[in-house]
Amino acid sequence: MSEQSPSFWFPTKTYGWGWGLPVRWQGWLVLAGYFALQYLGIRHFRAERNIRGLFIFLFAVTAILIAVVVLKGERAAKSQ
Repeated sequence: MSEQSPSFWFPTKTYGWGWGLPVRWQGWLVLAGYFALQYLGIRHFRAERNIRGLFIFLFAVTAILIAVVVLKGERAAKSQ
């Protein structure tokens, strides 16, 4: 029997809510892109000059990350 990699990018956490660290390269790429965009946004907006723009940008990038994790994350098993 061959061991296949999972089809989801982010596994559910064993304890608590949400998802854990990525288990496929696509998930790691998404996570690295998220941190890169955060870094670039912080460098671009400069909090002391444009705090509102920075918060809007960080909110949008985080919303996109959450959407990707929800779409590509492992579905939680129904508890009885």
